[in-house]
Amino acid sequence: MNDQRNLILAIALSIAILLGFQYFYEKPRMDQQKQLAAQQAAQAELLAPKPVPGAIPGGPTLPGQVPGTVSELTKDRAALVAEQVAAGARVKIDTPSLHGSINLQGGRIDDLTLATYHETPDPKSAEIVLLAPAGTPQAYYAEFGWVPEDRAIAIPSDKTLWTASGAALTPAQPLTLTWDNGQGLLFTRMVAVDANYMFTVTQTVRNTGAAPVRLMPYSLVSRSGTPQTSGYYILHEGPLGVFNGKLDEQKYEDVRKTGTIAKDTTGGWIGITDKYWLVSLVPDQKEKVTARYVHTVVANTDRYQADTLGAVVEVAPGASVEQTGRLFAGAKQVNLLDDYAEKLGITNFDLAIDFGWFYFLTKPFFYALDFFARVIGNFGLAILMLTICVKAVFFPLANKSYQAMSKMKALQPKMQELREKFGDDQARMNQELMAMYKREKVSPVSGCLPIIIQIPVFFSLYKVLFVTIEMRHAPFFGWIHDLSSPDPTTIFNLFGLIPWDPPAMLHLGLWPIIMGVTMWLQQKMNPAPPDPVQQKVFQFLPIVFTFMLAGFPAGLVIYWAWNNLLSVLQQWTIMRRMGVKV
Repeated sequence: MNDQRNLILAIALSIAILLGFQYFYEKPRMDQQKQLAAQQAAQAELLAPKPVPGAIPGGPTLPGQVPGTVSELTKDRAALVAEQVAAGARVKIDTPSLHGSINLQGGRIDDLTLATYHETPDPKSAEIVLLAPAGTPQAYYAEFGWVPEDRAIAIPSDKTLWTASGAALTPAQPLTLTWDNGQGLLFTRMVAVDANYMFTVTQTVRNTGAAPVRLMPYSLVSRSGTPQTSGYYILHEGPLGVFNGKLDEQKYEDVRKTGTIAKDTTGGWIGITDKYWLVSLVPDQKEKVTARYVHTVVANTDRYQADTLGAVVEVAPGASVEQTGRLFAGAKQVNLLDDYAEKLGITNFDLAIDFGWFYFLTKPFFYALDFFARVIGNFGLAILMLTICVKAVFFPLANKSYQAMSKMKALQPKMQELREKFGDDQARMNQELMAMYKREKVSPVSGCLPIIIQIPVFFSLYKVLFVTIEMRHAPFFGWIHDLSSPDPTTIFNLFGLIPWDPPAMLHLGLWPIIMGVTMWLQQKMNPAPPDPVQQKVFQFLPIVFTFMLAGFPAGLVIYWAWNNLLSVLQQWTIMRRMGVKV
């Protein structure tokens, strides 16, 4: 009776795990998609106000604290940008990595697409849109400027029409913007960009008047609407920065609750990150600035802002001051971020990639994976090669584990005899089991300890495969054209033979099934738990994990299946060598 009751509880637990996965993973993801659609619909009906910095506590108010409005209703981004370019109000950005334009009205960097990254694996598909002007759905842009102590002094604003020195911004041709406020101040802004994703903005103010002027430099990144995130606990997406050498990550909901989070720092950086993309402000690494995360609600739409405010500088009559800041807007490539950190002295810039707690393992794993991918030419094969290397490093430790499990497997008949003999006397049975373990020089936990030691390594490798952009749209073989997306096949339409698209809950691709089979094989080779109820529970685990991993990126599932298969081969060899029946 107790065994039947325990079996029912085990089945109920397995079902609860499946339902919990759907509730805690799939449902939040669907809710985020609905929220995104609702935000886009609302933006299409409302005027787009100007997102601006708020007030720095204890300091002056930044430009445009009271939101204004644009003169037109929200339009499609491409149409709006094309219209502005045609009107001569924009200067083209053209680099090997970026396409877009700078808005001469306001001088914002607000139109960027990533030239080498596309929406789908098809290279002819649309480029990833990173920045978009105010007045478009999901507006996202960067702005640099000055804040005067005397509010009567005219400064550049979002309405200012700058004069440009050229028709395009390229790595070989910087762009200079100028504007005279008519009160004795000449503002100059030189924008340079490299062949990758780093903009350098040098602001100069020349005072031709008779009185000194006190100003503060600021920079900001503004994002309209709460973006859809991956929803994974192990990945941070949202506002983040490095202040005084320490990483600071904030969730969108935390910034919404707090409103404003301010940090004083010397150097460092602040920005907003997605899984693969980053838009970050990089102030002069030797200067002290106040960095903030800010949330406001404008026209029922959330606005998130990361900004910096520098110290007050005085511009004497006949003198000028210069301030330099940088903007990174692009893909989070590890080698590129490392290069910027070294050449520009940006503190911990690589922490924009969420390598997690095991950073000391995760980043070396990435370098190894990247090395194999460059040599072999296929990121999927690189995953297989790296897994073999990890298995080789832990081969002696795994051998001890599998030897211990093989001894336990060989003792299964004797353990069964003890259960039958002392089944009604649990204490006596445990006593006899301990005596047998001591007599046979076997420890029940000896097979577990080496596996526990390897857990940080396997988790770090999992993390690398999950967060690195190099796996995005990287093909493997056969039907896997994108290792960062789930296996596109599903058994419920016979892997594409039936013209039917099953719901997400029934998505079960071929690679997750292969992984489940390898997990089942590995389980069968291990000694069964002494408790019959535990045995029944363990029998359900391959099924549970097969469904759970069906929605994971194919690269992760391939790694897991390959790792299981190598473990099965290693354990099979040891068992044969020890004379244990396989």
